[in-house]
Amino acid sequence: MAIDIHWIRDNDSLGRLCAEWQQLPFVALDTEFMRVDTFYPIAGLLQVGDGERAYLIDPLTIDNWQPLAALLENPAVVKVVHACSEDLEVLLRLTGSLPAPLFDTQLAAAYLNLGFSMGYSRLVQEVLGIELPKGETRSDWLQRPLSETQISYAAEDAVHLAEVFVRLRPKLSDDKYAWVLEDGAELVANLRREIDPYEVYRDAKLAWKLSRAQLAVLRELCAWREKEARARDLPRNRIVREHSLWPLARTQPDNLGALAKIEDMHPRTVRQDGEFLLDLIKRSGSVSPDQWPPAVPEPLPVDAAALLKQLKAIGQAEAERLNIAPELMLRKKTLEALLKSGFPNGPYQLPDSLRGWRRELMGQALLDSLATAGEQP
Repeated sequence: MAIDIHWIRDNDSLGRLCAEWQQLPFVALDTEFMRVDTFYPIAGLLQVGDGERAYLIDPLTIDNWQPLAALLENPAVVKVVHACSEDLEVLLRLTGSLPAPLFDTQLAAAYLNLGFSMGYSRLVQEVLGIELPKGETRSDWLQRPLSETQISYAAEDAVHLAEVFVRLRPKLSDDKYAWVLEDGAELVANLRREIDPYEVYRDAKLAWKLSRAQLAVLRELCAWREKEARARDLPRNRIVREHSLWPLARTQPDNLGALAKIEDMHPRTVRQDGEFLLDLIKRSGSVSPDQWPPAVPEPLPVDAAALLKQLKAIGQAEAERLNIAPELMLRKKTLEALLKSGFPNGPYQLPDSLRGWRRELMGQALLDSLATAGEQP
C-alpha cells in the first residue's frame, strides 16, 4: 500500500500542521540525523505520523520551531517514539523543548514482555507482521535531494510507529501504561539535567585508583575536555582520548615529550593543546589539600557478587509476577549503588536512582533482603 507522504519545507506549513496535530490524541515522532564528527547531532529530517499519513519536515529550510515546541510540550498529546535518546537530543537542539508525555514503543514492548531493547524493525515484524527494508543507517541525511529510498524509509518509520502504538496501547494495563510514561518522563528528565563538567571525573575509568591529589588533576582534565567538546562541537575523544585521562592524572607530565608518550595520546592533541594541558596539570596538581575532591569509592569486591545476585532475584521474581521483561526491573548500577551504601555490614540506603514504581514495589524488599543477609552467620 502506498504511503501518503506530505513534505513540510517552510515555517507557515509547519505552524499550520502543528496547530492541527494539537487536536490529536497522539503523534508519532522520529528523526534522522548525522553525528560523525560532531558533539551535537545535526538534524537531517524529522518525521511525524498521525496514524494515517507521514509528514517529512525539512530542518534545512525551517527556522521557526516554536509551533513544534508547543506541540512537544502539550500534555494532552502523547508523543510516540522508539528508543529515543538521540531523537530527544535532536529535538532539544532544534526546538529547545522535549516531548511530554512520552511513550517509547521499545519500553512498551518490554512491559508487555515481547522482548527487551527490541530494534524497531523487529518490533514492527512482531506487532504488525511487516518486514521493513534494510535501514538507511549509513545514509547522508544532509544531502539534497534525498533519494527515493531514503524518503520511503523515513515515511515508513513514521506510519508504522503510529500503527505499533495503536496495537500496543490497548494491551497495556493502566498501571503498565502509567509506568511506560513514567519511564519516558525519566528519559526526558535525564536529558534536562545539565551535566556538571566538574562531576564528570567520577565516572572516568580507574578513577578510584587515584589519590585525592591526583583526582584534583583528573577533575580539571575531565571538566576542560567536556567544556571544549561542547564549545568546539567535537566528540570528546577528539579533544582528549578517554584512555589518556587516567595516566595524565597519575603521572602528571611536565613537558611535551612526556605528554606525547601518554597512553593513547593523539599527536594532534599534543600539537593543538599540549602547552595548555601541561599548564592545567601543573596548576591543578598544586592546589591545597582542602581543595582536593573526595576519594572515588572502589568497585564492589568479589564477595559482594552473591548479594548482588540475591537482589537481582527480587527484580526477576517481580518481573515474572507482572509478566514484564526482567531487564526492565532493577538496573545493575542501581543495585551496586545500594550495596555500596553499606557494604559489608550495613545499614543500607536506597539510592536516588531507585525511583517511582520500582521503589514502591521493591524498595522495602531489597532492604529486608540485605538485613536478613546481615543476620546470617
